[in-house]
Order: sequence, then structure tokens, then C-alpha cells
Amino acid sequence: MDLTKLKDLNSLAGLIQKYGHEYLLTGLFSHLPTPIGAIIRNGVYRTLFPKLGDSVYIRPDVQFIGTRYIKIGDRVQIEKGAFIKSNSNPICFEQGVHIERGVNITAFGNYYHSDGITIGESTLVGPYVCMAGPGFIKIGTKCLLASHVSIYANNHVFEDLEQPIVDQPLDYKGIVIEDNCWLGTGVRVVDGVTIGHGSVIGAGAVVTRDIPPYSVAVGVPAKVIKTRQ
Repeated sequence: MDLTKLKDLNSLAGLIQKYGHEYLLTGLFSHLPTPIGAIIRNGVYRTLFPKLGDSVYIRPDVQFIGTRYIKIGDRVQIEKGAFIKSNSNPICFEQGVHIERGVNITAFGNYYHSDGITIGESTLVGPYVCMAGPGFIKIGTKCLLASHVSIYANNHVFEDLEQPIVDQPLDYKGIVIEDNCWLGTGVRVVDGVTIGHGSVIGAGAVVTRDIPPYSVAVGVPAKVIKTRQ
């Protein structure tokens, strides 16, 4: 017997056992057109998520993986084409969060465990924003993330020249974006950074160090050019 094929079959069986019910239900109902589809999805998805609040609006073609780790608060809207995945670390959308089309949110887990990804009340996540762990990501209330923002709470270790970078461990510290921040189009936020309350980050900036509250920061790397106080 080909042991490689056996291993592949065992892996497939494990995935079916872990996600089969989820894949079946999301596959059957994710494509139904709104508004009727949204009503049906809410009813069905309540059997999958540990929390699915009132007045949630999930448009067609939203893909979820690891629903048992995903909590969705009241009045959350998730637009078409979003991809939301957890391998075991939690994802939480608090009430009034709006996830725009094409957003990609991944809380990597398995051997890396953290507080996951939390998006605070009434925060808008713009089109094609990408964010991923396994380090924690905490985004505060009433934040604005414009299109194509990237937030990655991890870095590859690369000191060992004899070993491919992909085989070296990950380093992760976590990212905090405090309440009432606005990140412009194309902003990049690297691991280990805190962006203080009420700050504005200009389009295309790369945030590599902490930003004090009520700052306006621009550039690569981002530098504070003035304060809002």
C-alpha cells in the first residue's frame, strides 16, 4: 500500500470529521441571493456559530472556515466575497461591525495560540483588507480601515542561513489599534505595533513602531507629522 496515499486519505477523513457539517451547510446556503438568502443563512448558521447576534446581514458568497471559533454580534454586516477563517484562535466581530467585500481575515492557530482577532463595535473594515495572526489583533470601536489595509501579527524568523525561511519558526507579538482610528488606503501595520486612540494614518504608510494617541502619521516608515490635540 502506498503510505503517502494512505496519509492523504487520513488527512481528508480528519477534515471531513472536523468541518464536514460546516462545509455542507455553508456550501448549500452561501450562494442564495439576498434578501431571502440572508434570512435563511441566519437561521441555518445559528447551528454553526457559538454566537450569531440579531439583525446580522451576511451577503452571498461569504466563506467561513472554523465557525466554532467565530462570534458575530448584533447588526453585523458582511459583504459578498469575504473570507473568514479560524484554525482554532477566536475571531470576534462586536455589534455594528461592517465587513466590506473581499476582506480576508485569518486567525491561524494549531500550534500557535493567542487571543485571536477582535474587531470592536461599529468599526468599518473596507474592501480587500487583509489581516492575519497567529498573534492577536485587537481593533477598537468606531475605527475606519480603508481599502487594501494589511495587518499581519507575525514575522518569520530568518537568522539560520542553512534552513529555508519557510521552515523557521514564527515570531508574533500582537497588534493593537485603539478606538476611533482611521487607516487610509493601503496602510501596512506590522507585528508588535500599537496605534493610539484617535490616530490617523495616511494612505500607503507602513507602521513599524507605536503611534501615540491623537497622532497623524504618514510615510514609509510612518512618522508622526502632527497631533490632533
